[in-house]
Amino acid sequence: MTFVVLESCIKCKYTDCVEVCPVDCFHEGPNYLVIDPEECIDCTLCEPECPVDAIVSEDDLREDQQHFLELNAELSKDWPVLTEKIDAPPDAADWEEVTDKLQYLER
Repeated sequence: MTFVVLESCIKCKYTDCVEVCPVDCFHEGPNYLVIDPEECIDCTLCEPECPVDAIVSEDDLREDQQHFLELNAELSKDWPVLTEKIDAPPDAADWEEVTDKLQYLER
């Protein structure tokens, strides 16, 4: 089992989760983080750290969120590992309540 980053991370990209990850399974894109499902050890430490509730267990994915499991796996192969907390984008707070953000994902 793995944890999955959902679209609420897009444009917010808070990295509190990265700071607590014991296996460095987070990968950073231009405006989104993903979890490498091959590296995630299901420790549950990252989930409560996300201020926008963007991280869920794959077992808790709703049907309409299933594609994020594949998206995380795909993008984690191309994006670099992020091992420490970095500053969120300056406008991150403006995006916290926005829904349907997949269209803003930068690859």
